[in-house]
Amino acid sequence: MSGRVRKGHVRPLDLRRGRIDTSHGGGGRAMAQLIDELFVAAFDNEFLRQGDDGAVLPAAAAGERLVIATDAHVVSPLFFPGGDIGSLSVHGTVNDVAVMGARPLYLAAAFVLEEGFPLADLQRIVASMAAAARDAGVPVVTGDTKVVEHGKGDGVFITTTGVGALPAGRDISGRRARPGDAVLVSGTIGDHGTAILSQREALGFETEIVSDSAAIHGLVDALLVAVPQVHVLRDPTRGGLATTLNEIAARSGVGITLEEAAVPIASQVQAACEFLGLDPLYVANEGKLVVILPAARAAAALAALRAHPLGCRAAVIGEVTEDPHHFVQIRTEFGGRRLVDWLSGEQLPRIC
Repeated sequence: MSGRVRKGHVRPLDLRRGRIDTSHGGGGRAMAQLIDELFVAAFDNEFLRQGDDGAVLPAAAAGERLVIATDAHVVSPLFFPGGDIGSLSVHGTVNDVAVMGARPLYLAAAFVLEEGFPLADLQRIVASMAAAARDAGVPVVTGDTKVVEHGKGDGVFITTTGVGALPAGRDISGRRARPGDAVLVSGTIGDHGTAILSQREALGFETEIVSDSAAIHGLVDALLVAVPQVHVLRDPTRGGLATTLNEIAARSGVGITLEEAAVPIASQVQAACEFLGLDPLYVANEGKLVVILPAARAAAALAALRAHPLGCRAAVIGEVTEDPHHFVQIRTEFGGRRLVDWLSGEQLPRIC
């Protein structure tokens, strides 16, 4: 996001009625003006103000390792109950860094804009993104902007890259689940994907379903302070809880058994999923945390999660088992068992 432009002989952007055109991605005065008047004005911080093609950042503390994560955000619709593509792009990448056990430090952002996209909508997205970054305490320090011709994009796509600091000796990974471990989730599942679909299809449910999009690094920090023995942390986004647990089981070479009655699902989400023919286990989340740790520490972990606003509906939902097939299964409320397989195909397109 380098490039400041002098305003003396340039008409300010018309943020109310103006639209993106190809000159905003051409590398000239129009692009510099867009960066200066919209992006820099929203994300302003000492590192972004350096105005170069990258940012010079302070070193992490002695002994800490760097963690980096990147994610592309292509949600449709761009605005949904509980958030928008701007706040989502911050939350998603902050969370990817946090579930590595790292402290998120900085974000970089790249915008792909479609010719004709309203500047008012872009300003709304950028303002939301900036507010999410401030609330998370993780500044956007550098970025890039490109413009594609009308019809070759879908309004706006955002890619964010996050950098974090991982304390010495901390090893949290999807390969570390062990038989006998407990499986926890920090709250109700399926909220985000159901909110997106209900907005996209203009479904008039009696109770509005709101995305759970949130930055969970504070929740992770509170958990690890109370229970440093955590083996695995994941945020169950695309493919939902079911796909996340299958990934963990495969990487760790174990099985996982869930208790259907223990999995928290909001009543309105359950009802919407039944109406739409969806299984909430496969529906995306954007502010939830899966925790796997020794069963002896489950009660302490549950207390730490529930003491945080984002974990007030946390629950122990299952256990890790020995299983050479690496299956994820669920004990139903009727006493039977069923296989919870990998997501096949794309259940909900364009949700994150």
